[in-house]
Amino acid sequence: MQHYETKPEDRIPFLGKIIYGLGGFVNNLLAYAIGSMVIVLNLGLGMNPALVGLLGALPRLTDSITDPIMGYISDNTRSRWGRRRPYIFCGAILSGLCFALLWQLPRGESESYYFWYFLIGSLIFYLAYTMFATPWVAFGYEMTPDYHERTRLMGTQNFIAQLAYVIGPWFLLFMQNENYFDDMVDGAAGLSILIAAAVIVIGVTPALFLRERLQDIASQEAESSHQHEPSSMGKIIMANMRDFFSGFWEALKVKPFLKLCLATFLIFNGFILVASLQAYVVIYYVFNGDTLAGAEYAGYEGSLRAISTFGIIVLITWLATRIGKRRTLMLTTAVSMVGYASKWFLYNPEMPWLIMIPAPLIAFGFGGLFTLAPAMMADVVDYDETTSHERREGMFGSIFWWVVKLGQAVAIAGGGLILNATGFDVDLGEQSSQTIHTMRLFDAFVPVVTSAIAIWAIWSFSLTEEKAHEIRAQLEKTRGTA
Repeated sequence: MQHYETKPEDRIPFLGKIIYGLGGFVNNLLAYAIGSMVIVLNLGLGMNPALVGLLGALPRLTDSITDPIMGYISDNTRSRWGRRRPYIFCGAILSGLCFALLWQLPRGESESYYFWYFLIGSLIFYLAYTMFATPWVAFGYEMTPDYHERTRLMGTQNFIAQLAYVIGPWFLLFMQNENYFDDMVDGAAGLSILIAAAVIVIGVTPALFLRERLQDIASQEAESSHQHEPSSMGKIIMANMRDFFSGFWEALKVKPFLKLCLATFLIFNGFILVASLQAYVVIYYVFNGDTLAGAEYAGYEGSLRAISTFGIIVLITWLATRIGKRRTLMLTTAVSMVGYASKWFLYNPEMPWLIMIPAPLIAFGFGGLFTLAPAMMADVVDYDETTSHERREGMFGSIFWWVVKLGQAVAIAGGGLILNATGFDVDLGEQSSQTIHTMRLFDAFVPVVTSAIAIWAIWSFSLTEEKAHEIRAQLEKTRGTA
């Protein structure tokens, strides 16, 4: 395999990588928080787990629709501040405010009231979240044209973003702290305000301190296309809708893109399908229904997994510049499969500390996925430009996460249905042996199956380092080196 050195002009200053990574921290913090705090609706308010699953899934279905629209808007925005930065700035502020308001749950209401309150609030929150996240993702794809520097950028971004997963596993325990809160519901209200403050302050930094590398090229493309735009407002709207659906459909025809989407869908959503189930296994199997002890150990396990990911990201970034992104991603996914399967043997009520052992192995899966998939996506965007002659980072990034979120919505809803199917009943306290056995079975082996299929998809991904170098040379010949 031929290896190309990164040119000095293609390198991103380390501070620039850190600032971009701060956006990743905000992105992960919001995603983790709303996913993990939703357990309050069941344990704190007594809502049926199936309804809780729907509340996690339905807003993500809407989110999966608005993401490509936001990507299209971002790609086609022309302003003195760029295509991405205005939305990142406003989206960070709005998503923080909406998140805080979402968790100010009123007392003494019916299950139906809480369902509709949280559903409507979540829909509003996800609109603001999309305004921030979609342009931020697209921003990263265009920061450098170099194959390896993209890996380093995403490695740094993922390293910083992992901080959200260090603190996130402690949210459940924090919300139950009797020194600060009356109960878990009150704890969720207080925690959401702290999270919102961090989101607003940190989330605006990429918009304030980074510059878009391809802003001028995109503006030139826009000026050329505007010369042929229809004059009336109705025709302009129809033309934009036609361009959006055409671009959406054309993106779905790019084979390397589809394979990368499939692999990410399987790795990420295989875990999400049983993510909430793991907390129940720890609480009701390892600790026999002791919520506080289970939450404490789940916090230790989650933090260890996140802390391990820091070192794993460094290793993955180094390895990918030697053997390529595709091979490295297959390797990290295989290691995570070993970690998932080992939960069946190592989750033991007699030795609860054993739940820590699978954590670093599982971390290889997410560490590899969220370091290498975005770097591979940037190569896909360049590949697409050779035929479409457009910079469509926003469209590809949004469709990529559209596929993930669509699967995530199904997985979250499925997780609630699986929990019900096991016979779990929060009012029983101690669960039956059959219920525990079924929960453990799904928790350990569903991600193993999905990850195995993902490895096949990654194996057939065609954009190698040599191919990416050829594409870059072709693009520079066509539009210059700007």
